[in-house]
Amino acid sequence: MAIDQKQLIETQPETLSTELISMTPSAVSQLQELISQQEGASPNIGLRVFVYPGGCSGMSYGMAFEDQPADDDFTIETQGIKLYVDEMSAQYVGGAKIYYEESLMGGGFRILNPNAVRSCGCGHSFDTGQDASSARGCGCH
Repeated sequence: MAIDQKQLIETQPETLSTELISMTPSAVSQLQELISQQEGASPNIGLRVFVYPGGCSGMSYGMAFEDQPADDDFTIETQGIKLYVDEMSAQYVGGAKIYYEESLMGGGFRILNPNAVRSCGCGHSFDTGQDASSARGCGCH
């Protein structure tokens, strides 16, 4: 099931804006809570946002906590939350929005990406129009 990225972006709440990537207030709040639970974490702890080839639409999103940015990372800071994006991923997520969504099946982070022409129903995989050659079968159904 493909998701219309433009429709999702237009229906999302106001975001806290940055040039490369932005977050909704609910995403900021959830990340602040998760970071506060990281015992002994570095004061530079941040959320790495990255993309890699694969997934059912061609490219997949990834997120992980990092103690330090790499030398060539873009660092975005919003309300004390640091986001680290490597140079390769930045070309795919420029202008994207991270939001946090509660659902009956549990909450989770989602990325609304204006560079995606389509994405999988799970929201973890996307295609920019040039990524279909690396697409694999969908396991999200």
